Amino acid sequence: MIEIKHLSKVFPTDNGNLEVLRDINLHIAKGEIFGIIGLSGAGKSTLVRCMNYLEKPTEGEVFFDGKDMGSLNRRELLKARQSMSMVFQSFNLLSQRNVLKNVCYPLEIAGVPKDEARRKAASMLELVGLSDKAGAYPSQLSGGQKQRVAIARALSTDPKVLLCDEVTSALDPNTTRSILELLQRINKKLGVTIVIITHEMQVIEQICHRVAVIDQSRIVEVGDVREIFLHPKSDIAKQLILPKGNAISAVTGNRCLRLIFDGGSAFEPIISNIALECKVAVNILFANTKCIDGKAYGEMLIQLPEDETSIARVLNLLNEKRIHYKEEELNV
Repeated sequence: MIEIKHLSKVFPTDNGNLEVLRDINLHIAKGEIFGIIGLSGAGKSTLVRCMNYLEKPTEGEVFFDGKDMGSLNRRELLKARQSMSMVFQSFNLLSQRNVLKNVCYPLEIAGVPKDEARRKAASMLELVGLSDKAGAYPSQLSGGQKQRVAIARALSTDPKVLLCDEVTSALDPNTTRSILELLQRINKKLGVTIVIITHEMQVIEQICHRVAVIDQSRIVEVGDVREIFLHPKSDIAKQLILPKGNAISAVTGNRCLRLIFDGGSAFEPIISNIALECKVAVNILFANTKCIDGKAYGEMLIQLPEDETSIARVLNLLNEKRIHYKEEELNV
């Protein structure tokens, strides 16, 4: 659906050229939910704007639905953008228009007859669960409702791709969850390809099929969410996925294990088993489990005793239970 080849983007500044993206290569398949994650300033938002040519790349190519975006004339480019709708963090609703008219706006620009546009807008509001808010104005809506209106508006032109730029960053956790569930339903019901730009790993974990990790203007890792979550290779992915708590850095000098739960073992009482079967007390330094595509995944960092025999019993138990683990230093 979207293919990016050797894309770079440079912005001129008073202090010289600023390279925001460097040699980006990505392939986003039709119908998937693809995440792009990185810290602030990594180049995420510029990358998504290059996808629909709101920003023209300095170098490289962007292919959408088999067409080279760089070779399109203005009219062709505008038509292509109708198939690549965007949803923003700040909603970007028109305050002087009610909800229905906000959703109608892109249809008006596309020249759709008024009655047809209103029918389409009403069906989109039903899809996002806001039929009862058609006559309300943005100032009367909550943040989550505003984002639902923005999603309905983006879908009104029947796009093939939905580009979502930090769409949950301004929302509370419960509202974030409901918006992500809505995007999942849209993906399944309409078959729309969704690209999500975020700095929050929990957003990626909840709905994305694959993810690209961007750091300092470059893509440093791409893969299935499950694989990246279980076995992050780049330093930035480890920082985003495997955070180190204060309790870890405060303890030094002892051995510890990072246990990785792979969807089949996350709910096993592994600590109880270690205590009962191995007769070993362990100290839990960090624990986190997450739900990815309906399955549980997670990790746990445990401190081990100094006794080599006890450690051997623990490792044997973990091997028998087929639980992935690796030894780490407590102060890393």
